[in-house]
Amino acid sequence: MNNLLAFIIKYYHWLIFLILEIVSGVMLFGYNNYQGSMWVSSSNAIAGNVYKWQSSFAQFFSLTKRSEQLTQRNIYLEERLHELRKENARLRGDTTLFLPDEKQVLSQVRWIPAKVVDNSVNNPDNLITIDRGSADGIKRDMGVVCGKGIVGVVYMVNDHYSVVLPVLNRHSHISCTIRESDYFGYLVWDGKDPAIAYLEDVPRHAIIKKGYWVETSGFSTIFPPGISVGRILAIYNSPDGLSYRVKVRLSTDFGKLRDVCVFDDPSIAERARLNTAANDSLSKLK
Repeated sequence: MNNLLAFIIKYYHWLIFLILEIVSGVMLFGYNNYQGSMWVSSSNAIAGNVYKWQSSFAQFFSLTKRSEQLTQRNIYLEERLHELRKENARLRGDTTLFLPDEKQVLSQVRWIPAKVVDNSVNNPDNLITIDRGSADGIKRDMGVVCGKGIVGVVYMVNDHYSVVLPVLNRHSHISCTIRESDYFGYLVWDGKDPAIAYLEDVPRHAIIKKGYWVETSGFSTIFPPGISVGRILAIYNSPDGLSYRVKVRLSTDFGKLRDVCVFDDPSIAERARLNTAANDSLSKLK
């Protein structure tokens, strides 16, 4: 109580000033129509701006969530389109193009959404960091994709973050196929243009044209078949003349990469274990 009285005594002139200001304000705006209407108008304008900022703030986080949902939806549609394409080939009678177990891909797969927290596109060996780790179910050698296509492969993992080896890395080699002809090769990057990669070791007898689409082949133990990679821009001979080197414009814009999904499929892990066991067995025979 003594402290309160001391405070009032010390600052009583400011308290009187504040009280007089409040009383004069009430009298001015309460008993004068013009000033009262101006007060209401100004307060409504201020409240409107506050609500607008609040709405924009909420909309920002809503759009972030919606972007994640669209990324996952686009990936789902890519897989579904691939299934329908294979089913159409089967119905036309070309059963060699249809793999029955591919129809189970969507039911087996778990997509783990993640945000890109660090990214580079101008280095020869670029890396991407995402905000998901082993605590979220991420493991080394899992495939990473976005709504527009392939991104890369999980390279290192800790509890809450993972480093991805993207297509834009000279150590990346991903098995891909040409959609319209089913011939395949290995996708590599030459360390230059972040929008361009090359499909190497395509057979010389392959029928390919500019504008054909390139997608994941499903032959590796990392990616399912049918994930978009890009469109063919040009076709060259390999340096040894024994195969084609195909220039591909990537469908993924790595400079704008924000939302990705990590591909978790138990069947892929099973295939990887089988391949490891087979390689170990062959090494013992030598």
